[in-house]
Amino acid sequence: MAQGLGGAYERMLSVAVAALHERDPDLLWPLVAAALPELCGGEALIYKLDDWSEDGGTLGLSSDVAPEFGGLGEEAMGLLRAGYPFAGHYAAVPDRTPVTARTAAGRAWGASRTARLLDELLDVDHVLGIPLPESGSPITGCLVYRAGRDFTEDEVRVAGRLQPVLSGIEQQRQLLERWRRTVAPDAGTTEAGLTPRETTVLLLLTDALTAAAMGRRLGISERTVHKHVANIYRKLGTHDRLGTVLRAQQLGLVPAPASLR
Repeated sequence: MAQGLGGAYERMLSVAVAALHERDPDLLWPLVAAALPELCGGEALIYKLDDWSEDGGTLGLSSDVAPEFGGLGEEAMGLLRAGYPFAGHYAAVPDRTPVTARTAAGRAWGASRTARLLDELLDVDHVLGIPLPESGSPITGCLVYRAGRDFTEDEVRVAGRLQPVLSGIEQQRQLLERWRRTVAPDAGTTEAGLTPRETTVLLLLTDALTAAAMGRRLGISERTVHKHVANIYRKLGTHDRLGTVLRAQQLGLVPAPASLR
């Protein structure tokens, strides 16, 4: 199984590399949704990056099942948004290890309204919850679905190995969202030669974070952060952090101080 774990991790890393070269934050999780189910032994996926509650929030869907959700009413969508039984399970414990619905809820899972809805909608029986590892309150992450047998221990273990990769992709998405929200859409990062990853590191430079803190935020080593920073200095023609931030503000690559949020 070690080879299987390694193969799944290698494939997910290739997805992460593709995500880190994508400038549009809206496209990062669709990349994940296309690859993750198969790696964990599943058939479909829902991801939710805000509060797991039935009151609101946008569900992201793997493309092969998206049409099935088009005609659902608000009550049915509420069941899916609530993330039963995972929201309650993870709210009660600090552990963010992936877990199946049957493990989290026992026999109550099969008789639940959510399980019946999924059976009718997608003809699936089992769900694997994969929360983002830093998820506190609200609980965020993704759910992988399959029919027939439940997820095996090895498949759950694969999901756990992939959590740091998912976390890194989500951190990148949040930073690109912040950059898009606070900087003009036509900002010249492409003209400056900055990659999407260098753009997010540049944004963190404006927060006065240390290289170690940036590494923890992005899920990369401090050495890798220094490499990104060196590339930014070279491309912007600067030599230190302050000069880089000021130059980036002049070019419109990061928000000016009055616009920071």
